[in-house]
Amino acid sequence: MKILGLDYGDRRIGVAVSDAFGWTAQGLTVIERRREGGELDRIAELVSEHEVEEVVVGLPKNMNGSVGPRGEICMAFAEELKTRLQIPVHLWDERLTTVSAQRTLIEADVSRKKRKGVVDKMAASLILQNYLDSKSQR
Repeated sequence: MKILGLDYGDRRIGVAVSDAFGWTAQGLTVIERRREGGELDRIAELVSEHEVEEVVVGLPKNMNGSVGPRGEICMAFAEELKTRLQIPVHLWDERLTTVSAQRTLIEADVSRKKRKGVVDKMAASLILQNYLDSKSQR
């Protein structure tokens, strides 16, 4: 059963997909948000193409655990996805995943220009991997 992981942002959505066993997450692509609703069409295509049965959307929480305006936007996006795709959509605490992705890329000496292109995909991979790891511990 494959699971899609999404790092939802104002300009880009990082996308990752699990292997068929739900053990590992791999960065897939970055969707540029240009026209209204176009990203939903692209996500629906990816869900169909990769035979995805669940989606995990990163939920940016404040450090104290509360949900702010950015988190509310992600929650609304997750609801929209659930309605559109008709498959389970989960929210997953994504605190510091983008920071972690940035740090990893900096340590790997990836240029700023190249980091911009992959940081969202890497953050989506971290969100999905954390979700998969939590499921395997149950």
